[in-house]
This record gives sequence, C-alpha cells and structure tokens, in this order.
Amino acid sequence: MTTTTSAVRTAVAAARETRKGALVGYLPIGFPDLATSIDAAVALVESGVDVLELGLPYSDPVMDGAVIQAAAQQALSNGFKIPHLFEAVREITKQVDAPALVMTYWNPVTQFGVERFADELAAAGGAGLITPDITPDSAADWIAASDRVGLDRVFLAAPTSTDERLRLATETSRGFVYAVSTMGVTSARSSVDDAARVLVGRLREAGADSVCVGIGISTGEQVSEVLSYADGAIVGSMLVKSLADGGVTGVRAAAASLAAGTAR
Repeated sequence: MTTTTSAVRTAVAAARETRKGALVGYLPIGFPDLATSIDAAVALVESGVDVLELGLPYSDPVMDGAVIQAAAQQALSNGFKIPHLFEAVREITKQVDAPALVMTYWNPVTQFGVERFADELAAAGGAGLITPDITPDSAADWIAASDRVGLDRVFLAAPTSTDERLRLATETSRGFVYAVSTMGVTSARSSVDDAARVLVGRLREAGADSVCVGIGISTGEQVSEVLSYADGAIVGSMLVKSLADGGVTGVRAAAASLAAGTAR
C-alpha cells in the first residue's frame, strides 16, 4: 500500500492499538434530508464509529442493496446535487475528528471533473474516495489527482479477484483495501465469513497492512468476529435502516451497539 500519510490508515491503526479494530460506518448524504444526514454522521462518530463512509447519491447504484438504493433515490428526489456533498463534509468535519471518506460511483466524478472533485473534497476536509466501480488499472486520472492533493483512495477486492488484481489493489489503495463478499441468507453466514476470511488472508499475502471488510455486517457480534481477522468492519445497510426507522436517535443507538463489538 502507498505510504503517504493517511488519516484513514492512522485512524484504523489507532483502533487496532486500543481495541480489536476499527468500525467504519456508512450513510448517504442527503437522506432523509441534508441537515439530518449531517447530524446522523456526527452521531455515528459520537457513538464509536472510527471512519465515516459518506455515500454520494447516484441514479444507477448497481452495487447497492434495496435499503441504500431507496435512501439514495429519496435524496435525489429532494434535489441533492454534488455541491451538497462538499457542504456536508465541511460541516461534519468541523464537528468531529473522524476521517470522512466518500463512497461514489465513478460517473458523477467524471461528470463533475476529476481534478475539480479532488480539489473540492480536499478543501472541504474530506479524507478520500471509496470507488466501487473503477479498478486501479483504469484510474490513472484519480490516482494522479489524489496524489496531488493528498487524498486517500480505497479500491475494492473480491473473493473472485486474481492474485494479480489483489496485488494491484494493495499497491494503489491508501487508507485501507475494501474486502467485499456477498452476504447470503442467515444460514449461509459461516460460508460467507469463510470467503471474507480467506480473502483477507490473500490480501495480507499481497502486502496489505490495512484491510476492512464489508459483508452485510449488522450486529456487534459480527463486528467482533470480523475484527478477529481484519483491521476494520464496514456497516452500511443496517445503519441506513436505523436512520430511516428511528431518525438520528435510532442511528446513534445502532452505532453504539455495533461499536460494542470493537471492544477487546
């Protein structure tokens, strides 16, 4: 992994020092409205989330589940535009110290302009991007822009990735590598977990020293289990549903229940 100082990598490493590992919490910006999404992100950090993953709502979120798709659609229906993202990041990072990554599909970044997007995100205090639908070998513009302004870049690795792909993701990611595995039904939990565990092992062999796992994690117990072999656990849909059902109070309680799984 690239060695430029990374706020995200520092936060993950600090969580490994003091607890079992890091909790990464995802929420979309603009859901259910812009002001509430800012308050909800702040509440995540206040409840024990180490790194924020802020979703940029997009009209064709092919890799998101139904809960996140519905939230993104509501944000777009409310009039969400990309400048609202930078406004939100600026306000969140004023209130809390946790690094804020933005999860975005690549099309909105290219439409906005890669260099301009990097400049605006850095100026707002953002930490970098998680880019699920672009691979390192097709991300030269983003790699150059993120190096120029010092932003982290998180690429995804899947159980189906070749060893060469895992090496490339490891070498080009900064902050952590995102290990993703499809979450099956409850009865398939152990086999899905085995897939993630094997993937993390393969990433370690490829040289990754900071790996966070997102596999449909929804309980503190699952967070604890993932942190037995990975550096961080990423939770999305469960937090979005908690916000939808119970507002900021609901998401605050949900984050605290997940954070309990990071304790040694």
